[in-house]
Amino acid sequence: MKNLEIEKLVKRLRKRKVGSIEPMLKFAVLIPIIKNNDRWELIFELRSMDLKSQPGEISFPGGRLEENEGYMEAAVRETIEELNIGEENIEVLGELDYLISYSNMRIHCFLGLVSGVRAEDILPNPAEVDHVFTVPLDYFLNNQPKEYYLEMETKYNAEFPYNLIPKGRDYNFRKPRRPIYFYQYNDYIIWGYTASMVNQLVKTIKDL
Repeated sequence: MKNLEIEKLVKRLRKRKVGSIEPMLKFAVLIPIIKNNDRWELIFELRSMDLKSQPGEISFPGGRLEENEGYMEAAVRETIEELNIGEENIEVLGELDYLISYSNMRIHCFLGLVSGVRAEDILPNPAEVDHVFTVPLDYFLNNQPKEYYLEMETKYNAEFPYNLIPKGRDYNFRKPRRPIYFYQYNDYIIWGYTASMVNQLVKTIKDL
């Protein structure tokens, strides 16, 4: 480009929608909240043991975005599919902060009110969910999660051109240190991203 037209570049920058430089896998999750016996409770899933990804773990309904689908649309669709409830049973109350995972996943998180169905009457999709259970919101408001840390290390391989970077194989790659949260409710262990979402919801409520 011989003559850069700054004015055209500025117009383009102002119009374009910013995104991630690196490709991101897009996911959406719904935190379902329900009124049960005059108290607010969160609905959790125990994932089916037949799933390839995270079998037997505790999660909220959610999954990867489909083509031309927004984050909130995906969160609602996945909740309908996994909990076997209707769209009329879900009211999205708002969006919480999103997560960026170490594996390049961008996960948007929404709070959704479930109504018109009792928690004990929810019969989830057995292909994805073993069973659902609820936890009183007050439990999380009154109990801090346990917090642990993990460091991620760079794995060396034969293909990387170490000769092109300062210090070669001795380059000081950063080691991301990430907090991992754990809640224990009866016999259930709620941890990882699910616990992070719960913790963020609790902080939001306490800031009211």
